[in-house]
Amino acid sequence: MNVFLSSIVLRLHYSYCAYRELQKLAATTPTFPGFLNSISIIKRMGSGSPPRKRPKRSKATKETKKEEVKEKVEDVLDVKKETESPSDERPDCTQTQKGKKSCNLKITSWNVAGVRAWIKKGSLSYLLETEKPDIFCLQETKCSETKIPCELKELKDYPHQFWAFAKKEGYSGVALFSKVKPLDVQVGLQSQDHDEEGRIIIAEFEFFFLLTTYVPNAGRKLVTLDKRLDWDLLLRKKMKELNKKKPVIASGDLNVAHTEIDLANPKTNQKNAGFTPEERAGFDDLLSLGFVDTYRKLNPEKTGAYTFWTYMMNARAKNVGWRLDYFLISDRWFESNVCDSVIRSKVLGSDHCPISLLLHV
Repeated sequence: MNVFLSSIVLRLHYSYCAYRELQKLAATTPTFPGFLNSISIIKRMGSGSPPRKRPKRSKATKETKKEEVKEKVEDVLDVKKETESPSDERPDCTQTQKGKKSCNLKITSWNVAGVRAWIKKGSLSYLLETEKPDIFCLQETKCSETKIPCELKELKDYPHQFWAFAKKEGYSGVALFSKVKPLDVQVGLQSQDHDEEGRIIIAEFEFFFLLTTYVPNAGRKLVTLDKRLDWDLLLRKKMKELNKKKPVIASGDLNVAHTEIDLANPKTNQKNAGFTPEERAGFDDLLSLGFVDTYRKLNPEKTGAYTFWTYMMNARAKNVGWRLDYFLISDRWFESNVCDSVIRSKVLGSDHCPISLLLHV
């Protein structure tokens, strides 16, 4: 009998301890579906209030809820479809729709903000399996010659790979990957100050020159603006020289929002790197040499089209961004050879998104 009573007392003790622990948990745990109802009942038990009965929903309310859930699921699927499977057959192939020839060459450019982290996020898989470019260019690789990821070294479909490395570890750098072997490749602009930072690769193909570049940032408080403007001068000189020989395609992070519709907050950024009058004037000078900003030419009034969003202040979700990444092309090639120029703004993996140029050559 004593043993029986002892076991009952022990069970009651454990039940009371469990009840007290659940009360403590209820006071500190955020409410979430599935746990909310249990926690609220425990709180009322502790306060002496009876558990609140869940109101019955009418049939109409249930149907409304079903419709809302269905709409949300469809929205998610639409976003997922656009994010994971952007297609060249989308209705944004503007020039092709006008009766131009169909695309037979696709070039993709992406500032990856560190190639190793970018690969870990699954972005290389997206590039190879969904975007499927013939040539792709990466900027801000932050990779040294001895630390090229094996995932990139072993790309059988892109046997022709070229890298520009920064002398400083974990800084800058660009790379170019091609299915077709270029006729010639130049790394750098033969400028010691800039070439030590691995900022440009120029590849000559049969019908055109392709360059990919990561343009220097003018820095906070514009401390490196002079260096940036010197780079702009050298780049214009090189592109002018190449343009006399063959059409030129320039890709990459040019670190400038050209016009007010190329960033979300133009009024408050006029004295900040990437939107100074000097940098924008330099971009004007570059276009005046006979080049076209392909995306803006096809979308002259398009707003909210950005390629970069800071990681701070939830900028990407709010689409508070900048269009810093470009495909420029010799103007004599635009009408006859450009099928489309697209921004994959929903594709994640970096603080920049990829952009693609579709051509017929």
